[in-house]
Amino acid sequence: MSRDTIPFNCYTIAMSTKDKVLQILRDNPHSAISGEKLAAQCTVSRAAIWKAVNALREQGYQIEGTTNGGYQLSSEADIVCVQNIAGFIQADFPQLKTNHIEAFETIDSTNTYAKRLLAAAGSMRHPSGELTAAGNTYHKSIFVAESQTAGRGRLGRTFISPAKTGIYLTVVYAPEGGIKEPAKLTAFAAVAVKRVIERLYHVDACIKWINDIFVNGKKVCGILTEGFTNFETGTIESAIVGIGINIADNREIFEKSGSAIVGSITGVGKDLNVSRAQLAADIAAQTLLIFEEDPSEVFEQYRAASFLTGKTVQVHPIIGDESSYYDAKVIGIDEDAALIVELADKSTRHLNSGEVSLHGSDLK
Repeated sequence: MSRDTIPFNCYTIAMSTKDKVLQILRDNPHSAISGEKLAAQCTVSRAAIWKAVNALREQGYQIEGTTNGGYQLSSEADIVCVQNIAGFIQADFPQLKTNHIEAFETIDSTNTYAKRLLAAAGSMRHPSGELTAAGNTYHKSIFVAESQTAGRGRLGRTFISPAKTGIYLTVVYAPEGGIKEPAKLTAFAAVAVKRVIERLYHVDACIKWINDIFVNGKKVCGILTEGFTNFETGTIESAIVGIGINIADNREIFEKSGSAIVGSITGVGKDLNVSRAQLAADIAAQTLLIFEEDPSEVFEQYRAASFLTGKTVQVHPIIGDESSYYDAKVIGIDEDAALIVELADKSTRHLNSGEVSLHGSDLK
């Protein structure tokens, strides 16, 4: 397992020579920069620049050497690293200041990893509400992986997380006063993902209660929100929000999921050559920022994006017990993010847990 980490503010940390070279080349996409100029700007030797360029090439960056000794970044490789993630956040969401980003080639689960870090770090906030040292590090932190060996979904399900065709990320959010409505965080994260997918891929996305994102009748994203409790205060001190996105078609996902509705963004939308780093960065940033928007407005966007309203669904109150399901018509979502369904006798129920399913013809 490899790990790429920036443990302090990604916009103020003293960058390595490799990071500085990459930033300078990015800032000058249409011209070659000489090794001498790079050395002067980075205040290092020409040999150090040569070493940094080779290290970047080994990471997958395509850097051309010109006849006059200059270097030029020919194209951005699809590399999921802290530098790329931080760069996209700074470009697209400069208002977000995050103190900790980590990136992995593979990991057991980004949610599980975040929970381990928080367990070792201790309390995120003082009784006064101010962030502790741990809180300053991990509040609004971002963890991104290219693959997971033990990805998890809701209700204990396995979330298939192969390399190269998806991106898997977790954000940590520890607001003053703790987490009061965890279900709404899941709903708000779904709106954040919808916004990013529509902006980057130019496709319409919709939400299936409570945590799935669909594009053209196919599930392309799932969200798992978990709470981290402060046992001294008994409050849910922070939320760990995991988001897994299927970017490209992958037979492993389709076969292991056993579901005909699982798909990918580029499989049903337009392939606009969006890098995985940009997608991860934009979703992580948009999710953290949406938690601080007007909650009533975001929740109305969630309701409007739900495609279940008006449809007849099968309600599975006890997962795995097929005898417990019943048919109902979805009539809305209440203020607590519960699904409101109407039964055949016209009585209504508010569903806070369980699962609902649709016939395939009703998914589009």
